Order: sequence, then structure tokens, then C-alpha cells
Amino acid sequence: MERPCIKVCDFDDDSGWCRGCGMTKPERKAWKRVKGYRAAILANLAARLAAMAGEGHAVGEDARRKK
Repeated sequence: MERPCIKVCDFDDDSGWCRGCGMTKPERKAWKRVKGYRAAILANLAARLAAMAGEGHAVGEDARRKK
């Protein structure tokens, strides 16, 4: 399974979520080490990105363009 990271790596100060993929820094580290945790990480990312977008943040590919 490919990681959801799109190499934006710009973390929201309030939530700790990456504006590019939605993962937290600890989740990024766990992605390689704990393969059983990947499904749980993936299950939350779309909602996180949607929440940040709802607050007016550029997310996903739009976050890449903002840099």
C-alpha cells in the first residue's frame, strides 16, 4: 500500500494534521513500522482534510500550490 503522503508536509498548528495528506507526525512514523495501523490512519484522513478545508485551509494538492 502506498503512503498517502503527497510531500507537502505542512502541519496545522491547532490539530497537528498535515495539510497535504491529513496524517500527524506520529502517524507518519508509524506508517512504516506498524502495518496493521495503516487502515486506521487511512480511515481518518478524508474527514481531517475536509475539516481543514471547511475552516478555509488549502489542503491536498491545493496546499502544495500555496507554498
